[in-house]
Amino acid sequence: MGQLKILVVDDESRMRKLVRDFLTKSGYFVIEAENGEDALDIFFQQNDIALVISDVMMPKMDGWQLCREIRQYSKVPIIMLTAKSDERDELMGFEMGVDEYISKPFSPKILVARVDAVLRRTMQAEEGGLEEGGILIDKTAHRVTIDGEEIDLSVKEFELLTYFMINKGVALSREKILNNVWNYDYFGDARTIDTHVKKLRSKMGKKGDYIKTIWGMGYKFEAAQEK
Repeated sequence: MGQLKILVVDDESRMRKLVRDFLTKSGYFVIEAENGEDALDIFFQQNDIALVISDVMMPKMDGWQLCREIRQYSKVPIIMLTAKSDERDELMGFEMGVDEYISKPFSPKILVARVDAVLRRTMQAEEGGLEEGGILIDKTAHRVTIDGEEIDLSVKEFELLTYFMINKGVALSREKILNNVWNYDYFGDARTIDTHVKKLRSKMGKKGDYIKTIWGMGYKFEAAQEK
Protein backbone atom coordinates (compact mmCIF):
# COMPACT_ATOMS: atom_id res chain seq x y z
CA MET A 1 0.00 0.00 0.00
CA GLY A 2 2.96 2.33 -0.32
CA GLN A 3 4.79 4.28 2.36
CA LEU A 4 1.85 5.11 4.59
CA LYS A 5 2.90 6.54 7.95
CA ILE A 6 1.89 4.69 11.12
CA LEU A 7 2.34 6.00 14.67
CA VAL A 8 3.09 3.23 17.19
CA VAL A 9 2.61 4.20 20.86
CA ASP A 10 3.77 1.89 23.68
CA ASP A 11 5.91 2.40 26.77
CA GLU A 12 7.64 -0.96 26.19
CA SER A 13 10.50 -0.56 23.70
CA ARG A 14 10.48 -4.29 22.86
CA MET A 15 6.82 -4.14 21.89
CA ARG A 16 7.39 -1.05 19.72
CA LYS A 17 10.32 -2.78 17.98
CA LEU A 18 8.28 -5.93 17.34
CA VAL A 19 5.40 -3.97 15.78
CA ARG A 20 7.77 -1.66 13.87
CA ASP A 21 9.75 -4.53 12.35
CA PHE A 22 6.69 -6.32 10.99
CA LEU A 23 5.06 -3.13 9.69
CA THR A 24 8.29 -1.99 8.05
CA LYS A 25 8.61 -5.36 6.29
CA SER A 26 5.08 -4.80 4.97
CA GLY A 27 6.04 -1.47 3.43
CA TYR A 28 4.86 0.97 6.09
CA PHE A 29 6.83 3.87 7.55
CA VAL A 30 6.74 3.72 11.36
CA ILE A 31 7.12 6.52 13.91
CA GLU A 32 7.39 5.60 17.60
CA ALA A 33 6.27 7.27 20.85
CA GLU A 34 6.64 5.93 24.39
CA ASN A 35 3.60 7.65 25.94
CA GLY A 36 0.38 9.43 25.01
CA GLU A 37 1.74 12.96 25.49
CA ASP A 38 4.64 12.41 23.09
CA ALA A 39 2.31 10.66 20.64
CA LEU A 40 -0.11 13.60 20.63
CA ASP A 41 2.72 16.04 19.91
CA ILE A 42 3.98 13.86 17.05
CA PHE A 43 0.48 13.38 15.65
CA PHE A 44 -0.10 17.12 15.26
CA GLN A 45 3.45 17.86 14.11
CA GLN A 46 3.44 15.23 11.36
CA ASN A 47 0.02 16.02 9.84
CA ASP A 48 0.02 12.92 7.62
CA ILE A 49 -0.31 9.98 10.03
CA ALA A 50 -2.41 7.32 8.27
CA LEU A 51 -3.08 5.17 11.34
CA VAL A 52 -2.35 5.08 15.09
CA ILE A 53 -1.56 1.89 17.04
CA SER A 54 -1.62 2.54 20.77
CA ASP A 55 -1.21 0.61 23.99
CA VAL A 56 -3.79 1.35 26.71
CA MET A 57 -1.73 1.43 29.91
CA MET A 58 1.02 4.06 29.61
CA PRO A 59 2.57 6.78 31.81
CA LYS A 60 1.74 10.51 31.47
CA MET A 61 -1.26 9.92 29.17
CA ASP A 62 -2.91 6.53 28.65
CA GLY A 63 -4.31 5.19 25.39
CA TRP A 64 -7.92 6.11 26.18
CA GLN A 65 -7.05 9.76 26.75
CA LEU A 66 -4.90 9.80 23.62
CA CYS A 67 -7.86 8.46 21.65
CA ARG A 68 -10.17 11.12 23.12
CA GLU A 69 -7.74 13.90 22.23
CA ILE A 70 -7.22 12.68 18.66
CA ARG A 71 -10.94 12.13 18.07
CA GLN A 72 -11.66 15.78 18.84
CA TYR A 73 -9.81 16.73 15.65
CA SER A 74 -9.41 13.68 13.44
CA LYS A 75 -11.05 10.44 12.26
CA VAL A 76 -7.69 8.80 11.58
CA PRO A 77 -7.99 5.01 12.15
CA ILE A 78 -6.95 3.89 15.64
CA ILE A 79 -6.02 0.36 16.74
CA MET A 80 -5.75 -0.22 20.51
CA LEU A 81 -3.46 -2.82 22.09
CA THR A 82 -4.18 -4.03 25.60
CA ALA A 83 -3.22 -6.79 28.00
CA LYS A 84 -6.84 -6.96 29.14
CA SER A 85 -9.56 -8.95 27.43
CA ASP A 86 -12.45 -7.38 29.35
CA GLU A 87 -15.50 -6.95 27.10
CA ARG A 88 -16.35 -3.67 28.85
CA ASP A 89 -12.99 -2.24 27.86
CA GLU A 90 -13.55 -3.35 24.29
CA LEU A 91 -17.02 -1.77 24.15
CA MET A 92 -15.68 1.45 25.66
CA GLY A 93 -12.98 1.52 23.00
CA PHE A 94 -15.48 1.18 20.16
CA GLU A 95 -17.71 3.85 21.69
CA MET A 96 -14.75 6.24 21.80
CA GLY A 97 -14.05 5.74 18.11
CA VAL A 98 -11.45 2.96 18.15
CA ASP A 99 -11.45 1.05 14.84
CA GLU A 100 -9.87 -2.19 16.05
CA TYR A 101 -9.06 -3.66 19.45
CA ILE A 102 -6.35 -6.32 19.81
CA SER A 103 -5.50 -8.10 23.08
CA LYS A 104 -1.93 -8.99 24.01
CA PRO A 105 -0.29 -11.35 23.36
CA PHE A 106 -1.04 -11.24 19.65
CA SER A 107 0.45 -12.52 16.41
CA PRO A 108 2.37 -9.72 14.64
CA LYS A 109 1.16 -11.15 11.32
CA ILE A 110 -2.45 -10.82 12.49
CA LEU A 111 -1.74 -7.23 13.54
CA VAL A 112 -0.38 -6.42 10.08
CA ALA A 113 -3.45 -8.05 8.50
CA ARG A 114 -5.72 -5.87 10.68
CA VAL A 115 -3.72 -2.76 9.74
CA ASP A 116 -4.08 -3.64 6.05
CA ALA A 117 -7.84 -4.17 6.43
CA VAL A 118 -8.45 -0.92 8.35
CA LEU A 119 -6.47 1.14 5.85
CA ARG A 120 -8.21 -0.56 2.94
CA ARG A 121 -11.61 0.39 4.39
CA THR A 122 -10.43 3.97 4.91
CA MET A 123 -9.17 4.27 1.34
CA GLN A 124 -12.40 2.84 -0.06
CA ALA A 125 -14.36 5.45 1.84
CA GLU A 126 -12.20 8.25 0.45
CA GLU A 127 -12.33 7.01 -3.14
CA GLY A 128 -16.09 7.42 -3.35
CA GLY A 129 -17.21 3.97 -4.45
CA LEU A 130 -18.26 0.90 -2.46
CA GLU A 131 -19.58 -2.44 -3.68
CA GLU A 132 -20.58 -5.45 -1.64
CA GLY A 133 -23.09 -8.26 -2.12
CA GLY A 134 -24.84 -6.65 -5.07
CA ILE A 135 -25.06 -3.26 -3.35
CA LEU A 136 -23.26 -0.42 -5.16
CA ILE A 137 -22.72 2.98 -3.55
CA ASP A 138 -21.60 5.90 -5.70
CA LYS A 139 -20.68 8.55 -3.15
CA THR A 140 -19.89 11.16 -5.79
CA ALA A 141 -23.35 10.89 -7.37
CA HIS A 142 -24.98 10.11 -3.99
CA ARG A 143 -26.61 7.07 -5.58
CA VAL A 144 -27.30 3.53 -4.37
CA THR A 145 -28.24 0.57 -6.53
CA ILE A 146 -29.11 -2.96 -5.42
CA ASP A 147 -28.70 -5.63 -8.08
CA GLY A 148 -28.74 -2.84 -10.68
CA GLU A 149 -31.93 -1.18 -9.39
CA GLU A 150 -31.64 2.28 -7.83
CA ILE A 151 -33.18 2.79 -4.39
CA ASP A 152 -34.22 6.12 -2.89
CA LEU A 153 -32.52 6.86 0.43
CA SER A 154 -32.59 9.92 2.68
CA VAL A 155 -29.27 11.64 3.41
CA LYS A 156 -28.89 9.90 6.78
CA GLU A 157 -29.93 6.51 5.39
CA PHE A 158 -27.30 6.92 2.66
CA GLU A 159 -24.62 7.86 5.21
CA LEU A 160 -25.65 5.00 7.49
CA LEU A 161 -25.44 2.40 4.72
CA THR A 162 -22.09 3.82 3.61
CA TYR A 163 -20.75 3.60 7.16
CA PHE A 164 -21.97 0.00 7.50
CA MET A 165 -20.35 -1.05 4.22
CA ILE A 166 -17.03 0.67 4.99
CA ASN A 167 -16.98 -1.25 8.28
CA LYS A 168 -18.26 -4.57 6.93
CA GLY A 169 -17.78 -7.42 9.38
CA VAL A 170 -17.10 -5.03 12.28
CA ALA A 171 -19.40 -4.97 15.33
CA LEU A 172 -20.53 -1.35 15.73
CA SER A 173 -22.07 -0.03 18.93
CA ARG A 174 -24.96 2.42 18.68
CA GLU A 175 -22.77 5.07 20.30
CA LYS A 176 -20.05 4.63 17.70
CA ILE A 177 -22.61 4.87 14.89
CA LEU A 178 -24.05 8.05 16.41
CA ASN A 179 -20.59 9.58 16.74
CA ASN A 180 -19.60 8.82 13.16
CA VAL A 181 -22.84 9.26 11.21
CA TRP A 182 -24.55 11.93 13.31
CA ASN A 183 -21.24 13.47 14.46
CA TYR A 184 -19.98 14.14 17.97
CA ASP A 185 -22.17 17.16 18.69
CA TYR A 186 -25.42 15.20 18.29
CA PHE A 187 -27.41 14.90 21.52
CA GLY A 188 -30.05 12.37 20.50
CA ASP A 189 -30.30 8.82 21.80
CA ALA A 190 -29.69 5.34 20.46
CA ARG A 191 -33.32 4.90 19.35
CA THR A 192 -32.49 7.22 16.45
CA ILE A 193 -30.19 4.48 15.13
CA ASP A 194 -32.83 1.75 15.46
CA THR A 195 -35.44 3.84 13.61
CA HIS A 196 -33.11 4.59 10.70
CA VAL A 197 -31.90 0.99 10.49
CA LYS A 198 -35.50 -0.25 10.34
CA LYS A 199 -36.31 2.13 7.46
CA LEU A 200 -33.05 1.31 5.67
CA ARG A 201 -33.63 -2.44 5.92
CA SER A 202 -37.12 -1.99 4.50
CA LYS A 203 -35.85 -0.07 1.48
CA MET A 204 -33.10 -2.64 0.87
CA GLY A 205 -35.58 -5.51 0.54
CA LYS A 206 -33.96 -8.94 0.99
CA LYS A 207 -30.53 -7.29 1.23
CA GLY A 208 -31.73 -5.63 4.44
CA ASP A 209 -30.78 -8.91 6.14
CA TYR A 210 -27.14 -7.93 5.58
CA ILE A 211 -27.51 -5.52 8.52
CA LYS A 212 -27.31 -7.88 11.51
CA THR A 213 -28.51 -6.89 14.98
CA ILE A 214 -26.04 -7.52 17.80
CA TRP A 215 -28.28 -7.64 20.83
CA GLY A 216 -27.24 -5.33 23.65
CA MET A 217 -24.66 -3.55 21.49
CA GLY A 218 -25.58 -2.43 17.99
CA TYR A 219 -25.20 -3.70 14.43
CA LYS A 220 -22.88 -5.37 11.94
CA PHE A 221 -23.00 -5.35 8.12
CA GLU A 222 -22.29 -8.77 6.70
CA ALA A 223 -23.09 -9.63 3.08
CA ALA A 224 -24.08 -13.21 2.32
CA GLN A 225 -21.28 -15.27 0.83
CA GLU A 226 -21.84 -16.39 -2.74
CA LYS A 227 -21.96 -20.17 -3.15
